[in-house]
Amino acid sequence: MTDPIADYLTRVRNAVRANHRVVEIPASGLKKEITRILKEQGFIHDYRFEEEGHPQGMIKIALKYNPVTKMPSMRQLSRISRPGLRKYADADNLPRVLNGLGIAILSTSKGVMTNKEAKRQNVGGEVICYVY
Repeated sequence: MTDPIADYLTRVRNAVRANHRVVEIPASGLKKEITRILKEQGFIHDYRFEEEGHPQGMIKIALKYNPVTKMPSMRQLSRISRPGLRKYADADNLPRVLNGLGIAILSTSKGVMTNKEAKRQNVGGEVICYVY
């Protein structure tokens, strides 16, 4: 596999479209940080890391849906920077997703964070994905 982050986003996107409650994804450090950010921003219900039975571990993500309308909290996940074409944003030109309603997840020198947190800390980095 050449792009594990795209695989992560695709698995979550497919699970949301199929109305699954839980999705399992092979773990890595970057995927754990992206999952943590999705939980903090309210896009997923909960997550758990499982080390048993898998050499690299698994991430179990409980997806979040509106209890009344059954609509998912994530409308779209878009991979921005990919192995063939890396996209970077400096601190002055951070992306604004859906006029501030969505988030961009960035990999910076100070760790993985949202575009809003990167603006507060005045750092730029590689734009991993957009979520809204």
